[in-house]
Amino acid sequence: MKTTVDISDNLLEEAKKLAAREGTTVRALIEQGLRQIITARKRPGVFRLRKATFKGQGLQPGVSTATWDQIRDLAYEGRGG
Repeated sequence: MKTTVDISDNLLEEAKKLAAREGTTVRALIEQGLRQIITARKRPGVFRLRKATFKGQGLQPGVSTATWDQIRDLAYEGRGG
């Protein structure tokens, strides 16, 4: 498809020089650049875990000295795990 794009003179000159050095066309450079931008912007953003804290007094008595296995057992207690 043909289209018209307004590009600054300096940028177009740089693109022509680069295309000549690489043995390609300005059109190919523009298409390559657009593909890179589109691909980069399609990527999902960085996942950020929201702060989810609870007001309380810390761990229940006896849990502060428990092992991770004991804590896991307590977490799944009564849930068939």
